[in-house]
This record gives sequence, C-alpha cells and structure tokens, in this order.
Amino acid sequence: MSHKLPVYLIDDDESVRRSLRFMLESYGLNIRDFDSAEAFFAAIDLSQPGCALVDVRMPGLSGPQLHTQLLQHNSPLAVIYLTGHGDVPMAVEALKRGAVDFFQKPADGAKLADAVVKALASAKEHYQNNQYLQTYQSLTPREREILTLIAKGYKNQEIADTLCIAMRTVEIHRANLMKGMQVGSLAEMMLIYGRIADRLPPA
Repeated sequence: MSHKLPVYLIDDDESVRRSLRFMLESYGLNIRDFDSAEAFFAAIDLSQPGCALVDVRMPGLSGPQLHTQLLQHNSPLAVIYLTGHGDVPMAVEALKRGAVDFFQKPADGAKLADAVVKALASAKEHYQNNQYLQTYQSLTPREREILTLIAKGYKNQEIADTLCIAMRTVEIHRANLMKGMQVGSLAEMMLIYGRIADRLPPA
C-alpha cells in the first residue's frame, strides 16, 4: 500500500517534528524525521519513492534548495512544503516546481494527511515510470526505433518498408522488444510507452 511508503519530515524545530510525527502516525503513516536537509540526504536513498514534508526555512539547506536537489536527481520523492512564514507567491512557486501541496503551520491534521496520501501515490507512479524508462533505455537502438513506429500505428510490413529490412527481421525485433520490455501483450507495451513518451528525446 502507498501509505506504507516512508514519509520524511524535515524541520529544524524539534517540537514541530514531535507534534507532526504524533499526528501523522495516528493516520497510519510511516514517519521518519530529520532536523536538517543535510541529515536527510545522508540517510535516505533518493531513488526510492516516498514523501518529503519540508520546512521552507532551515539552517543550512532550505526547503526549496532540498527540493532542487531532488529534482536534479530525478527522485520520485514527492514534496510538500511546511512553513510558518508562507505567502501566496511562495506557494505558487512551490507548486510550479512540482510540489504536491503547501501548508502553513499549524497545519490541519486531516488535510495534511490527505495530501501526504496523495503525494505517496504520485511518488509511487513516478518511481514506476523511472523503472519503465530504465527498461526502455536497455533496449537496442533498433528496438527503440521499431517501438516508436509501433506506437505510431505502423504494421510489420510498413515498418519493414520504412527501415528497409525484411519483415521476418521486424518480427524477430518485435519478439525481442516484448521480452526486453517485460510485457505479455502489445497493449501493455503501448501503455508503458505512453507513460514515458514525454520523457524521451524527439524521434
């Protein structure tokens, strides 16, 4: 279940961490807390899904700086900002950068828990798409080329004519493609391709 994924609470105020942890654990969430962005980065695997509840203003790395590093690593961790000093422009900027939500302290417990559950679902999807992208990148250039043509609706003969190869060669590549993508049907392969298409370089 998504709500069993880790929720990382990063805030330099111990009393805030303690109260938020108690409140969120009462909703069945799996909380780990850190007193700084640096301690958080030293302890967690950025490639795994989860949610980061991040205080905007902290000594050392700020919440937005932490978020920037997650984006640079293409981490599937979803981000929710917490602040006692928030304003509307700050909230808008956070959301533009991909934050799931933005709460001013003290946050409403039920609304925050709902936002965390939503964030965990988003993180799980992002993680799965990262896995699909890695699978795609393991394909040969020819397999990627054929996959792109299949996605455009080309039949085997049309692919053979377009690439100037024998139709039997296309059939072999398609079989290898299904195996490489770890799918059992064309529909499943197209579903995966659709989820990563916007992250691929132009054909």
